[in-house]
Amino acid sequence: HAPRLQRRVWDNRRMPRPIQALIHLDALAHNLARARAAAPDARVWAVVKADAYGHGIERAYEPLRAADGFALLDLAEAERVRALGWRGPVLLLEGVFEARDLELCSRLNLWHVVHCEQQIDWLGAHKTHQPHRVFLKMNSGMNRLGFTAAALRTAWVRLNALPQVDEISLMTHFAEADTPGGVERQMAAFDAATRDLPGERSVSNSAALLGHPGLRSDWVRAGIQCYGSAPDHPQHDAAHWGLRPAMTRRTRLIATQSLATGEAVGYGGAFRAEAPMRIGIAACGYADGYPRHAGTGTPVLVDGVRCRTLGRVSMDMLAVDLTPVPAAAPGSEVTLWGCGPGGSVLPVDEVAHAAGTLGYELMCALARRVPVTITAPAD
Repeated sequence: HAPRLQRRVWDNRRMPRPIQALIHLDALAHNLARARAAAPDARVWAVVKADAYGHGIERAYEPLRAADGFALLDLAEAERVRALGWRGPVLLLEGVFEARDLELCSRLNLWHVVHCEQQIDWLGAHKTHQPHRVFLKMNSGMNRLGFTAAALRTAWVRLNALPQVDEISLMTHFAEADTPGGVERQMAAFDAATRDLPGERSVSNSAALLGHPGLRSDWVRAGIQCYGSAPDHPQHDAAHWGLRPAMTRRTRLIATQSLATGEAVGYGGAFRAEAPMRIGIAACGYADGYPRHAGTGTPVLVDGVRCRTLGRVSMDMLAVDLTPVPAAAPGSEVTLWGCGPGGSVLPVDEVAHAAGTLGYELMCALARRVPVTITAPAD
């Protein structure tokens, strides 16, 4: 499922090191289309919080503007989306953080989540000529934000009585959308608490959208799936859901070394050679956003061939076992995750799993010193 584009060229800009991140615009558009196909009767939020999961709001905007709205976290990101020319719905997923935030919500026509009594108090004191569209959030089991089932109705009555509030939608967030029975339990609690309340519903996140396509939701929230990561990995990989990598991290080998039996690699001697072997040193480390806790065995591609990392990740470098690719030399391409040469693909979820984390974290951890290049479909 590599993007069709993949001209194997490197950015011509002056770079201090060969490391690079590629953002695949056609993959973003494809993944959003997969979300819409999974919920053809619903409207789709493209979730662009955390700077579009590390991909950059400005970069992701064009391929994701086929969505019905953008959902994000803070006012600065909302301003960026409006500055790009978006005039459709924009939803603040955690609502406002202080009373004065409502002024910008009024000015930018932002929809916002209400998850606590204080936010209702702020709305009641807010002076506005245009009533606000709000999404009343229920805590159906996640136990982060939202009103309990017992408190939800009182919150709805308070909001409905405010002249500052126009339409009230209802939402919840699934804590266990990738575990058996998780969605059913939370959905039953949500349905029971909201059964006779009017308003649109937003319940499905990426995991529920893909794993429970028959779930009724007027608005679905397509987050991590837009960026080519499987929300239920390792149960399923991205290819199972028809998703394509939207980000590639790649670098090059800058040196090779030959180890004798018993010789160690890197800090602390965390890996020792059991036999003579040849290793490569790649220009990537934790200062570039690669996970420091990725130990020996984390997969990488060298010239499109699957290899493994060795020892501890350093600030600027990591070591790679070149046994599967004896012809590798300084300058050989190293795919840290994403699309490699010759149509090869290394899923970000697989790298993250080996490092004991999630693809979300790896994407969001893109360091500022890593140059970013946008790729578009080949002509």
